[in-house]
Amino acid sequence: MKEIRKTARELMAGFCRVCPVCNGRACAGEVPGMGGLGTGASFMANVQALARHAFNMRLIHDITEPDTRAEVLGLKLSMPVLAAPIGGVAFNMGGKRTEQEYITAIVEGCRNAGIMGSTGDGVPSFIHEAGFAAIAAAGGRAIAFIKPWENAELDEKIDKAKGAGASIIGMDIDAAGLITLRKMGRPVSPKPLEKLREIIAKAGVKFIVKGIMTIDDAMLSWQAGAHAIVVSNHGGRVLDHTPATADVLPKIAKKMKGKIPVIVDGGIRTGGDVLKMLALGADAVMIGRPFSVAAMGGLTEGVAKYIETLRTELMQVMVMTGTRSLKELPSDLLVQERPFQK
Repeated sequence: MKEIRKTARELMAGFCRVCPVCNGRACAGEVPGMGGLGTGASFMANVQALARHAFNMRLIHDITEPDTRAEVLGLKLSMPVLAAPIGGVAFNMGGKRTEQEYITAIVEGCRNAGIMGSTGDGVPSFIHEAGFAAIAAAGGRAIAFIKPWENAELDEKIDKAKGAGASIIGMDIDAAGLITLRKMGRPVSPKPLEKLREIIAKAGVKFIVKGIMTIDDAMLSWQAGAHAIVVSNHGGRVLDHTPATADVLPKIAKKMKGKIPVIVDGGIRTGGDVLKMLALGADAVMIGRPFSVAAMGGLTEGVAKYIETLRTELMQVMVMTGTRSLKELPSDLLVQERPFQK
């Protein structure tokens, strides 16, 4: 990973510093780029909130090979991790890789490791075209995320995603705040309940609504027919000063339990972070920036290496906390939340 990160730092110079700890401090306000919007408070909050949780360490047990497998939306996963949809290599990552090279690395690396990648959307059109091509090449083993466009454009992209073999489609409704799209004269908008219900019914496949930060929006997504939600503030890139996803997740997960799966992203960097989010109520997690760094630094091999690192970390923390399987987490896995220390 050191070599992969070194290469990524060189290729992404001016767009991402590939910091030792990806916490949003050095890149605050760098949108376009890989930073957080405005002061970067939302990005930083995601990382800080996870850091406030600590593990109870337990070593008197016989667990040496914990079970990391999970099933979400009918997907059998080697661990409950999905690569978040990120696109725009040219204006967010430096353009030293093509969009096709990048997204193919994400999709193939995830498929080969038994997890699931996601493709992004945006302007120009080659972003979604590269994503759909990668989905087709992977036999449909990826989730196609589409921005909340209006009418004909949205319908056309959903049809193209299905034509590429995608059996799961997502909409990142939080993209309504993306500066990059506004600068390109192609803003997207929020969706009222009835319109969202119409979109999901018309899609005719499993549908994920991403960008949920309140219980109200979680319930509305379920009422609209969503098959899963993603608790997300878009990596802190669409609204300054939102709560951290780890802070809003527990109440949302408790409310939606037994209704639809709850996925979460935001500040997840390690296998330990994955386990923390599961302990806070998530069924699975999405990880964004670290996958981008891995793909830029080592293409498919880089993605594979990052996933291997994640799994090793996850298994280690499961052993150290006496967690035999992700299907049955210890009730006292996490220590009571501690104050954040700078």
